[in-house]
Amino acid sequence: MPAAALAPQTTTVSDLESVDLVFRLLELLAAASGPMGVTEVARELDISKPRAHRHLRALVQNGYARQDGRSEGYEIGVGLLRLGEQARERFNVMGAVRPVMAPLRAATGLAVTASALVGDEVVVLEMLHGAKLIEFGVRPGSKLDLHASAHGLVTLAFGPPLLLEAMLSKPLHAWTDDTLTDPDRVRAEVARVRVQGWATAVDAVQVGVNALAAPVFDHRGVLRGAVALVGATQFIPAEPPPEQIALIKGAAAEASRSLGWKEV
Repeated sequence: MPAAALAPQTTTVSDLESVDLVFRLLELLAAASGPMGVTEVARELDISKPRAHRHLRALVQNGYARQDGRSEGYEIGVGLLRLGEQARERFNVMGAVRPVMAPLRAATGLAVTASALVGDEVVVLEMLHGAKLIEFGVRPGSKLDLHASAHGLVTLAFGPPLLLEAMLSKPLHAWTDDTLTDPDRVRAEVARVRVQGWATAVDAVQVGVNALAAPVFDHRGVLRGAVALVGATQFIPAEPPPEQIALIKGAAAEASRSLGWKEV
């Protein structure tokens, strides 16, 4: 075997920059509301048009992007969708949560979201739009602040024990005047959520919007995710009515039982 074949492969700065650019390009296309032209992509990523075109064509050839026939702009392709679906199936919590989401929406008329803890971040896995005139929701794949979301507070209350202090060691972003940013208030709220078994986040990210979330556990009693109602504060007040609380806790418990959880 030639000595060159045994030599360790080195990764250059150029290689790393190219990989980083591919990820940035995929994120840009995924977040866009429609096809993007080469000039627009180059401007957003602060790269040359030839370089943007070269990377876009590579993505098209591998199925991770497609070129619109009318505008000639580029958007995400089915390859990326396929990867996303394959990755989402790894979070088998959705197999348990999905069956309870539609009945929950039907019973309340509100949007329903499901999340899981991925690393140290809460990620929305799925959302069903509600039936109200004005809708509030988040896209699947969105990351929610632990301190500023009902999903996040549930995760802090029932998730990994060290997660709370790790989060509080960093500055907490204030989305509105009502966002919890004081460490002592966050700890107190998390303790309250742990006792009552549900969380709200009224006006935490957007004024006039609230969510009501409850935890989903597996057979070991380990937190696997959360399910929540999302809507205007006129439909989910700061102190939700007992009927809403019973619905969200019941849905979360049903999903948990599907994962083998048994209530003590």
